[in-house]
Amino acid sequence: MVARTKWIERQFNFDFPPGVFPNIVERLRGTPARLEDICSNLNHDQMITQIDGAWSVQEHVGHLWDLEELHEGRLDDFLNGAERLRPADMTNKKTYDATHNENTIEELMKSFRKTRMSFIERLEQLNDDQISLTAQHPRLNKPMRLVDMVYFAAEHDDHHIAGISIIVNSFG
Repeated sequence: MVARTKWIERQFNFDFPPGVFPNIVERLRGTPARLEDICSNLNHDQMITQIDGAWSVQEHVGHLWDLEELHEGRLDDFLNGAERLRPADMTNKKTYDATHNENTIEELMKSFRKTRMSFIERLEQLNDDQISLTAQHPRLNKPMRLVDMVYFAAEHDDHHIAGISIIVNSFG
């Protein structure tokens, strides 16, 4: 299998037209269903298995839920005219402190879906001018539009879904 690029090593070109915004929102809307599909045939032990010290399936799901607060906050940053977006905690302290493996996958999925759908509802209220608002991304050190931030979030979802798929495929 091809070695997966680490998230923090990813670089992005935000050169697509704002008109792809509805497509990207649909990607974000579909993440809970994709996760539920991938996890539907796993038992609890498989959900909490860590391979080589990496996150388990539940920890990946919990991490996506944990980051909804950042997405909401960055949306607020754009709408409030911030010049620079709030930074992510690159140590992932919230995820490590949450001990997601002590929860059930059902509760994690329910919480993630509820929080994500709230974010989607906010995105659906935006207009053309709002999705083109610009602010500096702290890690990438480049300007991004609100539509780019939503794309960035969708790419982050896919990064973790790919990580979950690698775990699931290891079960044979």
